[in-house]
Amino acid sequence: MTALTLYHIAAEHRALADQLQNMDLDEQTVLDTLQAESSLVEKSQSVAFVIRNLDTFADSVEAEAKAMAERAKRVRARSDSVRSYLYHCMKIAGVSKIEHPQFTLSIRKNPASVQIDGADLIPAEFMRQPEPPPAVPDKKAIKAAIEGGRDVPGASLVRGESLQIK
Repeated sequence: MTALTLYHIAAEHRALADQLQNMDLDEQTVLDTLQAESSLVEKSQSVAFVIRNLDTFADSVEAEAKAMAERAKRVRARSDSVRSYLYHCMKIAGVSKIEHPQFTLSIRKNPASVQIDGADLIPAEFMRQPEPPPAVPDKKAIKAAIEGGRDVPGASLVRGESLQIK
């Protein structure tokens, strides 16, 4: 015997509701009959529990990811601090290279980089102008305008639906 999915149960429930409506029964009889058809309710409750469990799991994964990112940031800072310590010790000792079978430590010259001492003194030809960001619709202002009775071409208010589990 195959288990019916919630989708199939919902379709059967809808068909039963339509059939009962066509039988010219009073509303209470229709509701009582549909209430007796409990597989939709039970399956929906089970699916709702799955949704809650998945949402809770996703929340805990996000929290752990945030905690791990913070930990990685602290470990990276510690690594940079120890790297700086080793660099300064080698400089003080006058050692520029240390060889080991697994790695080689060496102090090397970095490529030249530009240091800006006064941005206001730099000629315009060396200044870069960033592209202005493209204009984007202000949805809050559009919503307020439409709710205030104004017609906003290219925009309208829509009201969707969602499943809420409390």
